[in-house]
Amino acid sequence: MNLKNYSFLILIMVFSFSMTAQESIPNVPQNANYVGTVTSMEYVPSIASRMSELVPADMTPRQARDKRSQGNKVVIGKDPQTTDDILASNPDPATGSVRSMPPILVFDAASSNSQPTDPSLAVGPNHVFVVFNTGFTIYDKAGNQLLGQTSPNPAIFPSGGCCDLTVSYDNLADRWVVSFLGGGAQIAVSDGPDPLTSGWYVYTIGAINDYQKLSVWSDGYYMTDNTGSSNKVWAMERDEMLAGNPGAQILGFNLPGIVTSGFYSPQVLNISDDTHPATGGATVIYMQDDAWSGVSTDHVKYWTIDVDWTTPGNSTISSATQINTTPFISVFDGGSFSNLSQPNGGIAIDALQATIMNQAQFRKFGTHNSAVFNFVVDTDASSGELAGVRWFEFRQTADNMPWTLYQEGTYTAPDGRHAWHASLIMDGSGNIGMGYSSMSGPTTPTTTFVSSYYTGRFDGDPLGVMTVFEEPIAAGNANIPGLRYGDYSKIDIDPSDDETFWFINEYMNSGRKDVVGAFRLVPNTTVNDIGITAILQPVNGVLTNAETIEVSIRNFGINDITNPDIQYTIDGGTPVVETYPGTIPAESIVMYTFTTTADLSNPGSYDIEAKTNLGTDSNPGNDALTKTVTNGLLYCTPVLDCSFGDGFQLFSVAEINNPSGCEGYGDFTSQVATLNPGTTYDLTVTTGYGDQFVSVWIDFNDNGTFENNEKVVDNYEIANGQGAGTYTETMDLVVPANATLGLHRMRAKTNWDAPVPSDACDVTSFGETEDYTANIDGTLGNQEIELADSELIVVSKPNNQFDVTLVTGFDGTASIAIYNQLGQLLAFNNLVKEGDRFTYELDMSYAASGVYFIKMGDRSSKAFQSAKIIVE
Repeated sequence: MNLKNYSFLILIMVFSFSMTAQESIPNVPQNANYVGTVTSMEYVPSIASRMSELVPADMTPRQARDKRSQGNKVVIGKDPQTTDDILASNPDPATGSVRSMPPILVFDAASSNSQPTDPSLAVGPNHVFVVFNTGFTIYDKAGNQLLGQTSPNPAIFPSGGCCDLTVSYDNLADRWVVSFLGGGAQIAVSDGPDPLTSGWYVYTIGAINDYQKLSVWSDGYYMTDNTGSSNKVWAMERDEMLAGNPGAQILGFNLPGIVTSGFYSPQVLNISDDTHPATGGATVIYMQDDAWSGVSTDHVKYWTIDVDWTTPGNSTISSATQINTTPFISVFDGGSFSNLSQPNGGIAIDALQATIMNQAQFRKFGTHNSAVFNFVVDTDASSGELAGVRWFEFRQTADNMPWTLYQEGTYTAPDGRHAWHASLIMDGSGNIGMGYSSMSGPTTPTTTFVSSYYTGRFDGDPLGVMTVFEEPIAAGNANIPGLRYGDYSKIDIDPSDDETFWFINEYMNSGRKDVVGAFRLVPNTTVNDIGITAILQPVNGVLTNAETIEVSIRNFGINDITNPDIQYTIDGGTPVVETYPGTIPAESIVMYTFTTTADLSNPGSYDIEAKTNLGTDSNPGNDALTKTVTNGLLYCTPVLDCSFGDGFQLFSVAEINNPSGCEGYGDFTSQVATLNPGTTYDLTVTTGYGDQFVSVWIDFNDNGTFENNEKVVDNYEIANGQGAGTYTETMDLVVPANATLGLHRMRAKTNWDAPVPSDACDVTSFGETEDYTANIDGTLGNQEIELADSELIVVSKPNNQFDVTLVTGFDGTASIAIYNQLGQLLAFNNLVKEGDRFTYELDMSYAASGVYFIKMGDRSSKAFQSAKIIVE
């Protein structure tokens, strides 16, 4: 067997073994390991009937002691990710392309001196029930406060307690469910839909300790528990609790196969509306990071619970099902709770790692069921940190069927800001609304304190993409004064219209406040609104005098639009106006190709603006979209596999002496070899694997193609019959007497165990490609000398932004050019010198992941410095 193939097989075997070798709890189906009834139940009369007994919420400054358990065991170096978050680094062009309306309503719902405030809410037919760490308050849907900030004891929980209030609205039952940490977990279920005039059945479960999250399911209320005991999930007999039965049963379950060694917070899916699935199949979700001990690959686990309230001992929890995800980094600062630096030297606050954020949601549709949830990730693989939101939609074809991954994405905020502390839910149309926190990141040019925002996506949008442009809910005006922040936020959907999202979040507004924002993604019923969402053609490359212009048009409104005019312009020139021939249905996307083509045949960049011209458009802010395309010279950049030592470890000729590692393709065109026509030079090459064939071309005619008559080294073989090792040999590089004078690209390629193909663009199994510059005749002009002595500096920033600087004595007109691995010129700009340097802010946030090449130099690109960047 070939050694390389054999080694690859070994890697597969090792990986397969590691996937199954480590589990902390046996991953097999289990029965409930706790069967019992609630500790106690008492009936509490309505709040409205006892107003004189109520006391204000406790506003004493305090730091919560929950969540202070040991963090997950992070093994240093186990997950040495060097690649930024792939999903965040390669955003779809549709990301943030849809302008939505501002929030319908924004108000500060609660003040608190707790660190954190633990904000949560639930929305019923007529009320917004807001809770925070030590109290609650009730509003109507116009933001009018119906009950001031009130202590839960004695208003709902007369037996006292601590903190960590949560609230849910059981839509099918038209009841409120409030949980409270005190003497264990206390669960209050209202006996009617009005939280002020209804009484409460208050149940106590003494075994639950911390960080409980309650979820509504068809056959029970479910709660997860951050505790050191084996019971991580509890099921409570919903029907009996609704009826006020003091003998309501409870069940406790292990989570088979889960890996954790400290704080963690799985979630049971919560039904978002009043359409319930069949009984059984309550689903628990948790994420697992391969940086943790015992976890071999980044993934999400889920379990399903089937309760039998008639014979409780028959109730079971499934073994864990593992769904692998796109790799992520969920560990911040080795697992500590001090993570994200606030602006102006503020305290680093909690990123809330290792947590499925509140709340994992379930919704039943006609053709499938959906589950949506999120957790925080570090999108920056370096020692720096930039928080983003990794979000998911799982689907199942029917009730109690397996879940599969339908879509995942990583959302990052604009301007290099952190995004985290998120909550998302679906409306009745399958659109997703997501609220989140954001503040200045390491490279954000302005100061943004912790603030509340929302984004979203429409059903049918490109998968994994939050297409709605970020909308602010409320801006904070100071830093959070301690490292504890939030613990959770919550978004809910209004049962009255199944389209209004209500989101609550913590921020600073002259003290700690919990702010509520209500918003919709579906259009207003009076809106005519269309706009361009993408310019699909043309794309960068060799362009002609008859390029097709193709666009996508979205109808954001609720009214069908017939025969609208649309237009495009090139570099702000005369508009080309045409009519879309037909009807664009409400809330749909159509494609249109202009019959008039564009002349883009001259090399360089073009700004194409496409725009809708609907006279009755009520939101002209989303009508237009601009795209820059570039017509440029093509150089292919074939990437070969050099991981076994193939390729170049040294390339040395004339002034070039370049030791290098394994690049696959290496752009070293900033290194220039001065060569004379009709001269033979010694080329020295070191490789790490034998049977290595070497060929070199110089593109004398500068046409982007390496022809056979431009070959200056023709398949010289190094270390015939040898395997792995270090081999250095010197060969002749022959410059023909008729070589064209000037600067040209020089390409070197190797191939293992066979001659290098005559086509310099071919990709073979093992080898490497490196590009250099040959200066034929050995004469450099003054500007070439100045540019050869220049320094090109590239600083990588979050969200695929790059600061590019050329420090030089050259005072002429300079330019910057960006190429992909095929040698296609993707962007070009002329530059103005400032002081001793040319600078350029390069935005690659919409570029596909991969390797790109920067050249900065004179306008002709004959004299330049170059660098490689990687877009993840």
